[in-house]
Amino acid sequence: MEQIDFTKKSTYFYNLPEELIAQTPLEKRDSSRLLCFNMDNKEIEHKHFYDIINYFNKGDLLVLNNTRVLPCRLLGVKTETGAKVEIFIIKRINLTDWECLAKPGKRLKVGTIVKFNDELSCEILGDNDFGGKNVRFIFDGAFEAVLSKVGIMPLPPYIKKKLENTERYQTVYSKTDGSTAAPTAGLHFTTELLEKIKEKGVEICYVLLHVGLGTFRPVKEESILNHDMHTEYYEVTEEVANKINTAKKENRRVIAVGTTSVRTLESAVNENGEVVAQKNTTKLFCYPPYNFKIVDSLITNFHLPESTLIMLVSAFAGYDETMKVYKEAIKEKYRFFSFGDACFFHKQV
Repeated sequence: MEQIDFTKKSTYFYNLPEELIAQTPLEKRDSSRLLCFNMDNKEIEHKHFYDIINYFNKGDLLVLNNTRVLPCRLLGVKTETGAKVEIFIIKRINLTDWECLAKPGKRLKVGTIVKFNDELSCEILGDNDFGGKNVRFIFDGAFEAVLSKVGIMPLPPYIKKKLENTERYQTVYSKTDGSTAAPTAGLHFTTELLEKIKEKGVEICYVLLHVGLGTFRPVKEESILNHDMHTEYYEVTEEVANKINTAKKENRRVIAVGTTSVRTLESAVNENGEVVAQKNTTKLFCYPPYNFKIVDSLITNFHLPESTLIMLVSAFAGYDETMKVYKEAIKEKYRFFSFGDACFFHKQV
């Protein structure tokens, strides 16, 4: 039997019919479908997301990422020539300066001024290490307030339809601005469902990871060992660290919502297997045979072929098992990617 090479990008390829890429969110967040994969007995069940409460036990700890997506796509013009420019905000450097992607990047020289509207302009400072530009924004008042007037919600390129209600690209528990893409596994939760989960005796806590290039940048090299993960900012509070460490000591399940929550928890763990409260950045890249130290079960969406996200899921649930789940989801015509259906990889501790 041929040995699988987990370091090859093509190992994580699968064929997806284009019509299965969800273009719009469902009317009700928790009415999406839910494929449940039991990691203990390898069985698959087909449910709806509101059924997930039946898979939780009293004492489980549910961990969600409460980042909020910035309207980080900006369309402007060069003040010198009137040429159109697109600036895509990636990560804050300080109060005025940001790492960005820019089009057309080659024509944006240092010192170029780009105007977006009467309240917001930027100056090009120079190149950054991922092929974009560092820029200094020029504005009065609070940057987020100005950005909310001119910025566009950064939907992924495979979504062709306009999103009528931009709050549908935010989780209902989103809190802290800073992401350039949504932590999409969390889009399925409603406030009512979270209340029912609490009433069942499940503990809920929140971490923060601002989703950026580290999460959604495509893998270009065939050897994934050559893929450079972009750093993303995360926070774990003392209270949350204590809750997670207590749950692990008491042999209670830690259930992560989304790959960003997984990467936050696995980045914050020390050599003793304990989560340490911190504000930090991570470049953590999980692929088989990565050993997960904190997360026991995972709620996630169906991810792009050859992405770092499907690599993480393959490491968590097993490569063969992940491919089996994806094959079944395609056969059953599940909806894929950001506005698509969900998957629950669960096991008893």
